[in-house]
Amino acid sequence: MSKRKAVVSLGHEALGYTTTEQWDAVKVTAKALADLVEADYQLTITHSNGPQVSMIHKAMTELRRVYIDYTPAPMCICSAMSQGYVGYDIQNALRSELLGRGISKAVSTILTQVTVDPYDEAFYEPNKVIGRYMSREDAEIEIKKGNYVQEDPGKGFRRVVAAPKPIDIVEIDAIRALADADQIVIACGGGGIPVIEQQHVLKGASAVIEKDAIAGKLASDLKTDELIILTGVEGVYKNFGKENATPISSMTTTEAKAYMEAGEFEKGTMLPKIEAALTYLENVPNGKVLITSMDHIKDALKGKAGTVITA
Repeated sequence: MSKRKAVVSLGHEALGYTTTEQWDAVKVTAKALADLVEADYQLTITHSNGPQVSMIHKAMTELRRVYIDYTPAPMCICSAMSQGYVGYDIQNALRSELLGRGISKAVSTILTQVTVDPYDEAFYEPNKVIGRYMSREDAEIEIKKGNYVQEDPGKGFRRVVAAPKPIDIVEIDAIRALADADQIVIACGGGGIPVIEQQHVLKGASAVIEKDAIAGKLASDLKTDELIILTGVEGVYKNFGKENATPISSMTTTEAKAYMEAGEFEKGTMLPKIEAALTYLENVPNGKVLITSMDHIKDALKGKAGTVITA
């Protein structure tokens, strides 16, 4: 029996919000991922990086404030840094967990770039909040630089960047080669490093890519059997957050679109996950999407928890 190939998308809960939280969180995450490996899955893993990239961006900005000779790191560099250290923690925790279960398997992180369209509408209406809270004076300096800021009443101002749609995963051939060799791959972390292709040169973009969007793209490109989205809730709900909330154990893409039109999925939380599922299933109609939490992954694999979406 051949192994089932899956892209696994990890949310904020899998990583925590600080470096110390991440050390503890990835140990729990590694157990859920190891359960999938023991269930005979070949895994390609992608992950969020919102808190991590914001922390790096804040640190580099503050460094520039203290030491004037230092240059603030652009968003693409912050994204690359976050991919490196998040991947480092995940691969070491997963390798350790697997060895503890008697499984010897290579786990690798690929620094991944993703091309975006410089004319994407997102660049004209940035909406992804990142970085530290700033004073009004600092916010005005950012505006003079041509950056966008957003006020959070009572707290201050924060930088806002674009979240364009992914076009191509630059390192997809390397990711595919490792996946085909039955290795565990961590790639496209934080949505990938957004780059704009100018002739033969890739130039970093001041943006971030939604990790759910890249998960759907990655699963589509690899033609995996499944897309598994691990999040903070057991599954998808109708009327989520209300007294009459009802779990949805399964749905088709047609039903998912109807729920979307009815406004059932909140923008910024569940909606991007459903959109990623639709992207994947449009390209891999024989595939399957599973949305659940790490705590319920074992039951979800048995059909006792989570939400399954099919074409």
